[in-house]
Amino acid sequence: MYYAAKVLSLQTNTNSNIMETRKHIAVEKLDSGTHNCAQAIICTYANLIGIDEETGRNLGCAFGAGMGNMEGTCGALTGASVVLGLTTQDKAKARKAMRQIMTQFQQRNGATQCKLLKGVGTGVVLRECSGCVADAAELLEEQLEV
Repeated sequence: MYYAAKVLSLQTNTNSNIMETRKHIAVEKLDSGTHNCAQAIICTYANLIGIDEETGRNLGCAFGAGMGNMEGTCGALTGASVVLGLTTQDKAKARKAMRQIMTQFQQRNGATQCKLLKGVGTGVVLRECSGCVADAAELLEEQLEV
């Protein structure tokens, strides 16, 4: 599978290349139509958090379209929070890192809520889903390096 080959190549890349590669893998997963935004993030980091692809998909299946199609928090951000929780295994560290991600995402995109990002009700799209996934992956990588 294409994703597996990319993940294996991560082991030989530098940290900066790993971030770019994971970011692209997450976007590819979303764009393939097989993953929602949360699943794309969780499954891209599955090897890092010690789970398989199927478990990652199950963890993120209800977070699509802003948590259960309710247009709440962006699924890519909820996926990042799952990864943070499993990597840090520390409530305070995970919350602090997630606050940083949320703040930076908000500054970059103008919102953290799926509904607002997609322009539901306003007709003004702030960021497409693939961009949200790329941003969440990039910001997550920055926190994982800390």
